Amino acid sequence: MQQHRIIVLGAGYTGAIAAGRLAKQLHREDVAITLVNAEPDFVERVRLHQLAAGQELTPRPFSEMFAGTGVELKLAKVTAVDADRKTVTVTTAAGAEELTYDTLVYALGSGWNSQGVPGTAEHAHEVSSRPGALRLRERLAALRAGESVVVVGGGLTGLEAATEIAEARPDLDVALAARGGLGDWLSDKGRAHVRKVLTGLGVTAYEHTEVTAVEEGRVTTTTGPVPAAVTVWTTGFAVHPIARATTLEVTDTGRIVVDATMRSVSHPDVYAVGDAALAMGPGDKPLRMSCASGAPMAWQAADAIAARLTGRKLPKTQPRYFNQCISLGRKEGLIQYVTADDRAVRAALTGRFAAGYKELVCKGAVWGVANPTMGLPTRRHRILRTPAPATTPAQAAA
Repeated sequence: MQQHRIIVLGAGYTGAIAAGRLAKQLHREDVAITLVNAEPDFVERVRLHQLAAGQELTPRPFSEMFAGTGVELKLAKVTAVDADRKTVTVTTAAGAEELTYDTLVYALGSGWNSQGVPGTAEHAHEVSSRPGALRLRERLAALRAGESVVVVGGGLTGLEAATEIAEARPDLDVALAARGGLGDWLSDKGRAHVRKVLTGLGVTAYEHTEVTAVEEGRVTTTTGPVPAAVTVWTTGFAVHPIARATTLEVTDTGRIVVDATMRSVSHPDVYAVGDAALAMGPGDKPLRMSCASGAPMAWQAADAIAARLTGRKLPKTQPRYFNQCISLGRKEGLIQYVTADDRAVRAALTGRFAAGYKELVCKGAVWGVANPTMGLPTRRHRILRTPAPATTPAQAAA
């Protein structure tokens, strides 16, 4: 029997977990699992603000992480997906190449989102990618004492970037511009702690302030100009544009619409996980773009693919939230407990204990990539000789 060809696009947290979890569940003689990624090392995206602030991150080569698993790493940039022909076009060092799949896991993730604000692409820095974080690191290192840094965006990434930079470079004038109130989605305790830490680090908070343009040396806001030798842009993420160019059903922002098993609602041979997918969570609310969402999505997709190929029972566990973990420099943190659908409750952990908790979460995320079968039996299953035909939800209901 010809091997079932599974291609996983993207080796961030979700893609790497999905590939490893599939390899642990399916017999090597039955499947060929190819993980396509542009870089040879795993990037700890949740630590990129640390890299930008001048810290060194531990190298994590995929050759070591996937040694002995049967997962083949293909170093290439994905340039196109043809969901009807079931092919992927990639560019390697040798040139363009077309890959054919039987099952595709789309995990290309997201990058920074300029929100269309004039001057952002030309003058702002981002921390959503390793190259971006390294460029910011170089620029920050060149700043003289007293020069200004403005972090735009008051979400998790903005808070982490502003506090990390301010702690690493207390000689700089660091500011944070937030469209809403500071930490307005947090509990009273959480908001108070964020404000206390920012004040202690000397970070100026511009609340209810929208940045309307980025220029060399300053940003323009709804409350007036703010000096900015360096602007760091953290106002949310935009998904990779490839999915929008396919026949896959996507949202108006380009996210692939999936069912409860992370399977495309339009193409049953395609699964999408992480930031690239629109999946519904508790309360029928879309899961937010985050590592907290991505890991359970990857587990769900891998388990569903393995179940369908081997004739076993489909998983029915719905991803849910427990807390939001925010680093506020190396010495402070905030663990905001939330409901299953991600609404803040009164309980929160703060201070050094919270910083240690966050550090354990980051280490646990990497451990989860290298050990993706938590809670699963270790036996690999044989796939069915004649797998059940793939159907869309509409076909299944007919």
